[in-house]
Amino acid sequence: MTGGVRVALAMLARRAVAAAGAVIVMTAGAASDQNTGPVRPAPDPVFETVSFQDLSRWADDDHVAALAAFVRFCTPGLVTDQRFLQLPDDVCEAGSALAAANSGDKTADGDAAKAFFEQNFTPYRFKQAGFVTGYFEPELAAARAPDNQHRYPLLRPPGGLVAVTDANRPHNWPAELSHGRMTEDGLVPLPDRGAIMDGALRPENLELVWLRDPVDAFFVHVQGSARLRLEDGSVMRVGYAGKTGHPYTSIARVLVDRGEGRPEDLTMSGLRRWLVKNPAGRDALFRENRSYIFFREVTGARQHDGPIGSAGVPLVAGRSLAVDPAFVPFALPAFVAGQDLADLDAPDREFSRLMMADDSGSAIKGAGRADIFVGSGVAAGSIAGEIRHTATLTVLVPRGLEDAFAERMRGAE
Repeated sequence: MTGGVRVALAMLARRAVAAAGAVIVMTAGAASDQNTGPVRPAPDPVFETVSFQDLSRWADDDHVAALAAFVRFCTPGLVTDQRFLQLPDDVCEAGSALAAANSGDKTADGDAAKAFFEQNFTPYRFKQAGFVTGYFEPELAAARAPDNQHRYPLLRPPGGLVAVTDANRPHNWPAELSHGRMTEDGLVPLPDRGAIMDGALRPENLELVWLRDPVDAFFVHVQGSARLRLEDGSVMRVGYAGKTGHPYTSIARVLVDRGEGRPEDLTMSGLRRWLVKNPAGRDALFRENRSYIFFREVTGARQHDGPIGSAGVPLVAGRSLAVDPAFVPFALPAFVAGQDLADLDAPDREFSRLMMADDSGSAIKGAGRADIFVGSGVAAGSIAGEIRHTATLTVLVPRGLEDAFAERMRGAE
């Protein structure tokens, strides 16, 4: 991480208390005459149409970096399900050509990259207050086989694990279970976290890799991926491969409800401190979150690439955003502005940058909720753990797809 990021951590810590309980009131922005092209009615009631000039510090962003993150979605065959919004071919062609012209040792043209977004997208801002947190890719010591130090496994998915759909949902299936196991007798529920901790899946030998610390293992479940340093010095990367389907519960919220801390005290870093100081209550608290995540070894990734997100592309530190795809489809740019959140690379100014919707998470639900990918390693984890801020989120919809986006939003409501 840069020196600016380290300074940003200190600023984030100072701002966290003030920002955690703040509410930003979002006001409608009038469409500017400079916003060329037709401005269509915004989907109601979730979004309102605005102009690029209404976006806080829009002109100060690194649009070349944003464009490089955007064109990852222009890979043929990437869009595979309803979580994506299919990008127009002409937008991908123009964006890819411009990104190529800005790559390598060539002189980057920031004005052209900025104009690309302004000419090809319509901004829609969430009407309700947004809220962002931060997440990262941990780098942890691990072993492929258990020993006296490595005793806490990450598990592979069990056989028969499937998502529950209208096509396979049995009668009277519990509404809160999103996944199950397909057997000869039909779909059956999987054990929850508490049962797995008690050994419910142990006979199936699903252990993928072993960690030293149960707290680290739990946070890998929360993050959904990790970079693991094996004893021989090699690096193993693991990523999300499925879940039991039981609902996610924030154990930080459980502690707040019990009166054991305030929300601003129980950021990721604060929660970790509580778990370390209270080992006797640790496992019981873990059981409160019935959701359990399974992992796979990620192969073929380049060393400098981020982890693979839910959209199937490597995440980009500071440009990748985990969202609820029901409200922000994958492949769409999303401009995030946080008045009380310091910029990751320029801590003397507020966070305002164009990011890409390319990941999701069990805790990221609803309109305006998002999670900023900070990067990999200890420094990134320290910063991510302090991000808990209100923010405005503005989604950029390709011109010509406004009606399709509006229809999708009506379905999300």
